[in-house]
Amino acid sequence: MANTKQARKRARQAEQRRQHNASQRSMVRTHVKRVIKAIQAGDHAQAMTEFNQAQPVIDRIADKDSFSKKKAARIKSRLNKRIKALAA
Repeated sequence: MANTKQARKRARQAEQRRQHNASQRSMVRTHVKRVIKAIQAGDHAQAMTEFNQAQPVIDRIADKDSFSKKKAARIKSRLNKRIKALAA
């Protein structure tokens, strides 16, 4: 364990950041699951509504570096592709 005051503080900060980032990633996964659920139900309008709500959340979390901007783009692209396939 941490031996110095500074190391103890850094350990506390790291744990706080870990928990915060985990919460943020969980929120993104929840929004993605809502979109997928609407797609599986075959409801295009609901899927678009959920996707439009998920997009800013995904972008905001990527801006905060909980995960990369490229991963955010990949998630949005894959969801959008599935929604377009549903419409066709």
